[in-house]
Order: sequence, then C-alpha cells, then structure tokens
Amino acid sequence: MTSLHPDRLLPTDPATRAVARRLYAATAELPIVSPHGHVPAQWLADDIPFGDPTSLLISPDHYVCRLLHAQGVPLADLGVGGTPLDADGARRAWRLFCESWPSFRGTASRFWLESVLVDVLGVTERPSTRTADASYDRIAAALATPELRPRALAERFGISVLATTDDPVDDLEHHRVLGADPTFATRVVPTFRPDRYLEPSRPDFPELVKALGVAADIDTSTYAGYIAALEDRRRFFKENGAVSSDHSHLDVVTLSLEDGEAARIYAASLSGAATEAETTAFRRHMLVEMARMATEDGLVMTLHPGVHRNHHTPTFHRFGPDTGHDIPVRVEFTRALQPLLERFGTADGFQMVLFTVDETTFSREIAPLAGFYPSVYAGAPWWFLDAPAAVRRYREAVTETAGFYRTSGFIDDTRAYLSIPARHDMARRLDAGYLAELVAGHQLDEDEALETAVDLVTTIPQRTFKL
Repeated sequence: MTSLHPDRLLPTDPATRAVARRLYAATAELPIVSPHGHVPAQWLADDIPFGDPTSLLISPDHYVCRLLHAQGVPLADLGVGGTPLDADGARRAWRLFCESWPSFRGTASRFWLESVLVDVLGVTERPSTRTADASYDRIAAALATPELRPRALAERFGISVLATTDDPVDDLEHHRVLGADPTFATRVVPTFRPDRYLEPSRPDFPELVKALGVAADIDTSTYAGYIAALEDRRRFFKENGAVSSDHSHLDVVTLSLEDGEAARIYAASLSGAATEAETTAFRRHMLVEMARMATEDGLVMTLHPGVHRNHHTPTFHRFGPDTGHDIPVRVEFTRALQPLLERFGTADGFQMVLFTVDETTFSREIAPLAGFYPSVYAGAPWWFLDAPAAVRRYREAVTETAGFYRTSGFIDDTRAYLSIPARHDMARRLDAGYLAELVAGHQLDEDEALETAVDLVTTIPQRTFKL
C-alpha cells in the first residue's frame, strides 16, 4: 500500500479506460459540494484539534465498528458509545483494527480508509499487527500539527459547501460563527432534521414537543401550536443558511388527516392515550405537512427511509444509537408517496430527493417518479449502497429512465470527516467510468460525457439542493 493506483475503479478495457481517464481528470480537482452529512459544525467553528487515531478513525465510524464487531471485537474495546478510551485503550483498539485489516477486503470502507491513510495521513504501510504501533504514532504526530486541524483540512479538501444535520431546537450558534468569519471559505449550512418530533409513538414525545415550544417561544400544548412551532423553527434554520430538511422514518407512507382528527391524535399522544395505529397515522400525516411547509419556505425535502434502527436491543441499551446495528428493510415509494405527490408533486418551488437502501426500488419506482415529477430527484446510493458496485448499479438502474439531470449528485452522508474527499473521489471515478462506457458504445459523444461529468459534481447538486 505504498501508493494508491491512479486507475483504481476505472474500467479495465484499455480504450474505455483512456476515455475515463480524461473525464476523471476534468473533475478530480473540482471543489466538493457536500449537501448531506453529519460532521459537527462545532469542529469547524472552534477548529477543535483531533484526538488520537482511534477516536478519529474508528470509534465514531459505524462502518468500521460493525465489521470489527462481526469479527468478534467487542464494541467496548473500540470506544463506541461516547465514552473515550484512555491512551492505552486507544492504542489497543488501533492494534485490533490493524490486526483485522483483512476483514475489510473488498469493502467500500477499505477504499476510503486506504485513501485517508495514504493521501491525508501519509501512512503507506498496510495495516497489520507488525505496523500497528508505528502507524498509530505517525498519525498521532500528524494530528498534532496545524495542517490537520478541521479548518485547514476543509481548505485542503476543497470543500465549497458542507451541510450538517441538526436538531430543530439547536441554536445554530456554530453556524453563525462560521458564516461571520471572512477567513473561512467553506459554506457550512445546517439541515433541519425533525424525525423524533414527528414520531408521537416515542415515550419522550411530550418532552420533545415541549422543548420545541421553548425554542420557538410558542405554546405546543395544542396541535395548532405544534404546527406553528415547527414552521417557526424551519424559518429560523433557513435564516441561518439551511437549504433542506431531512427525514428518516421506517417507511414513506403518506396521508392527510383532517385538522380535527390530527388535533385529537396529538392531544392523545401527549397524554399517552394514542394507539399505535393513531401515532403511525399522525407521523404519516406529518410528512405531508413537512411537504406543505416546504412549498412555503423552499427547503428541499430529503427522504431517507427503510432502516430498522437499533436492531440489537442490548447493544442499543449499552452503547446507544448509531453504533453499527441499523439494518435495511424493504421500502415502497410509488403508492406510499402518491398522497403527498398528488398535492405537491407539481407545486412551484417544491423539491424532494428520494434516497433508499433498498436498491430494488431504483429502477422500479424512484427513477420513474423522478422521470415524471419535476419536484422529484433520485438520490445517490446511501449508507449500505454507497459502495463502488452499488453506485455502478444505481447509474445503470436510474439513467435509462430518468437521465443524469434528475439525480442528486453524490452525497457522502458521513461523520468521518477525513474520508469526505475519498468518498467524492470514488463517485467521480465511477461516473467517469460509466460515462466512458457510453462513449465507447457510441451512446454519447465525448464532449457530452465531459459536460455531464462536470455537471454531476457542480451544477446537479447545486440545483437539486438550491445552492
């Protein structure tokens, strides 16, 4: 692993590879537009130095932790769950990671980790038991330098736009700090993520909506007040730079309740008297309400459904959410979204991006929806599908029906800050390869392919997310 092969992920046919090289070269150094991610704004606002290699590259990365856990490594040994390891524990965790390096062969995580180790951290020896301590020391020393502080890396990575994911009651102070700093070129925008405030089946729903009311300075003891508070917080987010709202429920079934019925279920939910059927109906109704609000405030609506969260209850109780045991489920879009799209699918200014971890829906449902509704875009492969083979399948599944310009552009959807350029580089290489194949098959001229390759990393995500 002394270096990364310049043709990685490009086509193997020599003639097609030559075209792909030219297309990739035109996009390789373009700025990164990252319209959906999870890097905390505070890291950049306070320019917080990173700690040790384990707390940066292993503990917060559920892609890494889940594979190590599957190999028998206890999550507690990896610093998962927010409790930091001491210095000895952090080094032991790094050794476990290096010893388990073969388990990453063929995975997307391997591609990103190699890129981070070589391109960002200067580690050129393959992780192993033999190299673990030396690589740990090298990375730890690098993390102590100004060049590897969050702001310096944003400039080095060429990140022009970075979206965070934020709770509706967040005061967004860190975003204001960044927005007011003329020395920091990256545009950091918040994303309105209201999931838990739309789920009245949660035992803490009454406390959540009370906190929502405090943040909005609106009484949320009534349904009308609750709706007003959500509208207020969306306006606040937009005033602080937000361009989208993000929604991740188990499904995307939508329906519209009469105001009186919605108010009745809301009141029952606050008192703990609502049935499961009622709370489910309310959540589905609120997705339509989010779309209505989007037609008024202009926030792009992104849907990330189809994940069974916290599949292993003992792990959730011990380590909390986002610790590697969220598992995809089947999801349906066509019938589920019809009530929402009947009302808003052709509304002026409304835009919605559909993401999925059920790739069977790409060609069957998402591409046809994006191929008709001017409001709908086919989101890039997400989470379990943001891997080379799946990205290729996505392009094949979506393009013939919806084309390139009804897609979202790549999203990295990551907390792993150092891997952002590696993930976007992966997408650029794969798109260059796919376009080169269309050129080789005489379906596109090379000048068209070149224009499309550039648009996929510039114009398309900017338009989709109103940037």
